[in-house]
Amino acid sequence: LTQPNRNMKLINLKTFFLIMLLAAFAPCAKGQEVAIKTNVGSDALLNINAGIEVGVAPRWTIDVSGDFNSWTLSHGRRWKHWMAQPEVRFWLCDRFAGHFFALDVQGGQYNIGGMTLGHYSFLGTDFRKTRDHRYQGWFVGGGIGYGYAWAISKHFNIEGQLSIGYNFTKYDMYNCFGCSKKVASNRPHNYWGITKAAVNIVYLF
Repeated sequence: LTQPNRNMKLINLKTFFLIMLLAAFAPCAKGQEVAIKTNVGSDALLNINAGIEVGVAPRWTIDVSGDFNSWTLSHGRRWKHWMAQPEVRFWLCDRFAGHFFALDVQGGQYNIGGMTLGHYSFLGTDFRKTRDHRYQGWFVGGGIGYGYAWAISKHFNIEGQLSIGYNFTKYDMYNCFGCSKKVASNRPHNYWGITKAAVNIVYLF
């Protein structure tokens, strides 16, 4: 074959495969929906957060959410962090409605001190220590969860979710929440417990 004929044959072959690919995925694309959301519980804690969820099959969606907080509060207290949390969801009926189960991963960094996160110790994590010390580090982990979505209009849902799982973290500890005197460096810690608690307002496209 001459060079022009070869080029034409390649163009026709690429066009054929493109048409076949579009034909194969057209039924999925037609029924695909997208949702954006915010967690009002996280909003109440002054965390900037948002999420997006995309339908990939009749009962499957992929959700990606994130939190960001850079505030230094009064009296030197710190509640700073960022987190990304992608997850895959399986819906028991139609997606974006009713019961669902989720499998997620998360990761981020934090700088927390002078905050009362709880008055108890649970599975090796003592939440009382954040009141008198400052912790700065990173974490990565995952969890499994259950949730339910209530349709309140054609475009709006209310969604609740609770996930439990594991996070591995390494952190530096400072003597007090308002000072820079380091008393421990690069310490590992294994966290077991709640990895996501959300009450989301959802807008569906």
